[in-house]
Amino acid sequence: MIDLIQLAVPVLLKGLWVTAALTFISVLIGFNLGLGLALMRLSSSWLLSGFAKYYSTVFRGTPLLVQIFLFYYGLGQLSLIKDNAALWWVISDGSRCAVLALALNTAAYTSEIMRGGLMSVPAGLIEAAQACGMSRVLRFRRIEFPLAIRQALPAYGNELILVVKGTSLASTITVLEITGYAKRLMSQTFAIFEIFAIAGILYLVINLVLIAVIRSIERFLMRMRRDPAMGRAPRARTNP
Repeated sequence: MIDLIQLAVPVLLKGLWVTAALTFISVLIGFNLGLGLALMRLSSSWLLSGFAKYYSTVFRGTPLLVQIFLFYYGLGQLSLIKDNAALWWVISDGSRCAVLALALNTAAYTSEIMRGGLMSVPAGLIEAAQACGMSRVLRFRRIEFPLAIRQALPAYGNELILVVKGTSLASTITVLEITGYAKRLMSQTFAIFEIFAIAGILYLVINLVLIAVIRSIERFLMRMRRDPAMGRAPRARTNP
């Protein structure tokens, strides 16, 4: 057993960096796209609102594995993709295709999470900001977004954990992340239970670290909320 651990851990750690990279890039793209979709959903334009609604419905209503297969195996069959060098570059590689599927999938869930957070902002604060002459962008940056992210952070933390676990599906399209390397080791050693138990522990460690980071951010935001002096701008120096 010790020999198996010494063999498996270094190999699986190679996949750990791929898993981390898939998660980071997917979340970076997905959060920004999801925030944009949330703003579109709350827009007064029926066209923008309808697009965001149906986008969320499609990506939340279909399995991530099916989406990955459609992007990797299906889009490559379209002549529009084949004849476009940029689009072909995206879907011709398993890692890039996995990032695309994960990002678009998490964007749908993020849009609903952020929409709930934005809707929880008290209308009185928005009206007060309008009365002070704040522009729409300034009001969003200083009032709506900070309050919305506080409300949405617990739910969004769960979504981040789901993205980490979702990266394991990238192994189905030849991406060598933790699960991909685990499958390779399994075929070499035939130690199915032991190899995947070690892989499961690695996923657990990643998610425990992620949970700790999210809780630390939550505590920091709560301290700022309880202590207004932390968010107070410094007073201008006056002449004696």
